Amino acid sequence: MKKHSFRFSALSVRLLLILLTLLCAVPFLVVFVNSSHSSLDIIQKFNILPGNSLAGNYKTMQSLVDIWRGFVNSILITVPYTILTGYFGAMIAYGFAKFNFRFKGALYAIVLVSMMIPSQLSIIGFYRLCLNLGMTNSYLPFIIPGIANATTVFFLRGIIEQSISDSMIEAPRIEGCSEFGIFNRIVLPCIMPGVATMCIFNFVASWNAYMGPLIILQKKELYTMPVMISMIKGLYVTNYGAMYLAIAISVIPIMIVFAFFSRYIIDGLTTGSEK
Repeated sequence: MKKHSFRFSALSVRLLLILLTLLCAVPFLVVFVNSSHSSLDIIQKFNILPGNSLAGNYKTMQSLVDIWRGFVNSILITVPYTILTGYFGAMIAYGFAKFNFRFKGALYAIVLVSMMIPSQLSIIGFYRLCLNLGMTNSYLPFIIPGIANATTVFFLRGIIEQSISDSMIEAPRIEGCSEFGIFNRIVLPCIMPGVATMCIFNFVASWNAYMGPLIILQKKELYTMPVMISMIKGLYVTNYGAMYLAIAISVIPIMIVFAFFSRYIIDGLTTGSEK
């Protein structure tokens, strides 16, 4: 009886996971299918099969916005931001996890509090800061903050405390290795799954950022993908086919990142659970 109930339970879990997978895939399917349909078809009916308006939607999209310029702009912001977030976030987390210094608790409390403040509340002060520093119409305001990403620090500090023992640090220190050498050669490789996990999430967050680029960037040639997509939607006559095509192009890099690095998410969540 227990064996049959276990099989039924396992089958139920699998069916539930399949259902959840399908529900998650439907929005992506709708985006890619509608990108090949005209606006009239999208408004009148729910499409489940590809249409024949893909070329027309592409021409319309390119006539409204330079979407590939926005694609390159997003890459120029997202890639440096992701690299800085991963490296310096791991370095700061290593300092909080393995070093004792004055006001350590207070500084870490500030890090935790900063995670609870919505970014929308600080957007006015952020804009005034960029204006006073002369960094409007620049990508630096979206790249430099990657050095101090509170979520990455919080996540990686727990991994370092669980997976990096004090003896792993003391041995090379006795041999004369510098602190930067210890971090780069020992600590960073050991926590790389966790770093890769946070890099994936930070890549997606930076790629989809809308409000910051909309406020800081005032030249159209500097706009990122989300801002350009909103320009398609915000015209007098919304071309839904062109808008869906732009969204589909914007989603492709995110899908590629998850396809190649999704295994790091599981590895990062389990890092430190076993030694």
